[in-house]
Amino acid sequence: MSATGSIVREFADLDALSSAAADEFRLIAIASVTARDCCRVVLPGGNTPRRLFEMLATPTYRNTVPWDRLEFYWGDERMVPPDDPDSNFRMANEALLAKVPLHPAAVHRVQTESGSPEEVASGYAVELSQLRTTPNENRSPVFDVILLGMGSDGHTASLFPHSPVLGHVGQWVVPSRAPKPPHERITMTAEVINAAREVIFLVSGADKAEVLAQVLEGPADAQRLPAQLSAPSHGRLLWFVDSAAASKLTRAGQQGRFRV
Repeated sequence: MSATGSIVREFADLDALSSAAADEFRLIAIASVTARDCCRVVLPGGNTPRRLFEMLATPTYRNTVPWDRLEFYWGDERMVPPDDPDSNFRMANEALLAKVPLHPAAVHRVQTESGSPEEVASGYAVELSQLRTTPNENRSPVFDVILLGMGSDGHTASLFPHSPVLGHVGQWVVPSRAPKPPHERITMTAEVINAAREVIFLVSGADKAEVLAQVLEGPADAQRLPAQLSAPSHGRLLWFVDSAAASKLTRAGQQGRFRV
């Protein structure tokens, strides 16, 4: 994978990155609602997106995003109760969802309390199946925007290096196991990610610099760097990165990249 084929936007720090991502989110939401009367969003977990969520909850965005036409899903979730400190749902709910005018039915969290990881994954896949816009059984649901983070090991969502789930075909949601606790996870697969209209990575921090350079400029090795699996078939791939994370990108990777 290389920066060619994706757009890499570099910002001074996490605040600048998050502000630009909030503006981009608003534009996508308005365009999606105008075109389809709805905007379906997939939220990430991790630490980096929290600042974006907090900004979207401020009056600037709370009053200008068409929240009543948005629906929210999760790219991955930890197998913990929804009120657990490790819950991706809890983080997004506290930072954003509880602070904007959403209908409760618009929040489609992963029902982690409903059974085993296999049962939970199957249940979420059934929920996603209701989003199909084509009778083709093999066609993934199409989200308007999927937000993703990236770990310092190159993982995204809960698609971890050398995980057996990386090769799954024809499945939209699967159980996964993380190297760090909480180990049991549920994750959307690359098949769903790559059907999206917009995929936006948020990457911040010097600890991501080496792996970001490998993901964007190194040879294809998705088993070691699962973030490389993200390649929308008909959509747009954006990377919002801060200067610390971008510090090891080289001049050879300048195509498709610009500083803001």
